[in-house]
Amino acid sequence: MEKTETAAWKRIFFSELILSKSAGQRVAYVAVIAALSVVTNMFLEFKFFDVQFSITILVSALAGVLLGPLSGFAACYIGDFAGYVYNSWGYIYMPWVGLSTGMLALLAGFIMHLPLRFKGGVYVKLAIVCVVSFLVCTVGINSTGFYFYNRAMGFSSAVVDYVSERFGTGVSYFGYVAYRLFFKGQIWNNLFNYALLFALVPVLNAVKPLKINIE
Repeated sequence: MEKTETAAWKRIFFSELILSKSAGQRVAYVAVIAALSVVTNMFLEFKFFDVQFSITILVSALAGVLLGPLSGFAACYIGDFAGYVYNSWGYIYMPWVGLSTGMLALLAGFIMHLPLRFKGGVYVKLAIVCVVSFLVCTVGINSTGFYFYNRAMGFSSAVVDYVSERFGTGVSYFGYVAYRLFFKGQIWNNLFNYALLFALVPVLNAVKPLKINIE
């Protein structure tokens, strides 16, 4: 009885792929995803006009799907911190960025393995991942962290002008979120990553060795 309960607990927090491997192999999988997170954070970014695109959201979500909630969280948070240690670009460490990527993996890991067993269920779960991660990670964690950081350091003239012109007020939290999402184009980066996620997860689900088994 105790063994069954332990197995059930593990299936909630770890993927079938991770559970099927030895301890050393599990560490290796987390290390590989962490390294991929470093690469995407530091090198796979490009700009289109004023909008900066990256695939960090995609990689974080896939980390949760492939490794499970806890291993995915660890891989993404470690990857973000390792990237900072490797090259800080002269900035201070911003822990909310790693927390956001880790939480995205955590949410994706939980949601994508919910037992919604009906045709098209995988797309319903993907939609839930997109909505929840946008509210929790993009708005709730990242935007909040950058708002308080910039308020302490002093808002740039671009932020002040944007909020003043559209809302006629000083820079409030919601004004800053609007600036970050629409003026800086973060919402378009999110949509870009979500589209890739919808395209890739069903493909990976069909790769039997990965043992994703999402229905």
